[in-house]
Amino acid sequence: MKPLVVYTYKKCSTCRKAVKWLEAEGIAFQEKPIRETPPTKAELKRMLATQEGNLKKLFNTSGGDYREMKLGPKLDATPIAEVFELLSTNGNLVKRPFALGADTGLVGFKEEIWAAALT
Repeated sequence: MKPLVVYTYKKCSTCRKAVKWLEAEGIAFQEKPIRETPPTKAELKRMLATQEGNLKKLFNTSGGDYREMKLGPKLDATPIAEVFELLSTNGNLVKRPFALGADTGLVGFKEEIWAAALT
């Protein structure tokens, strides 16, 4: 079975909560720094499938890069290949924490949702 891969940003309090929760629950995971190593296009495609095709759920919509690029109004008209290129090359744009397992995809951290999916 593929281990759970969790992309985090060290200064993100939500990411730290998610990691702390995973450790407390004894759930094995591999942590990756989202800014330095953003999710791959293949991982983004898998995550999109777990989010019922809702592209906006993959984006850190409250982040500075998202707002500066004015992506909100453009997102629906942007070709999917371009969206995956943007996300896979700029970890600041990706919603975090971003957790991907063999049959699980979670973005953001809500303990009850993670517990239901992972325990």
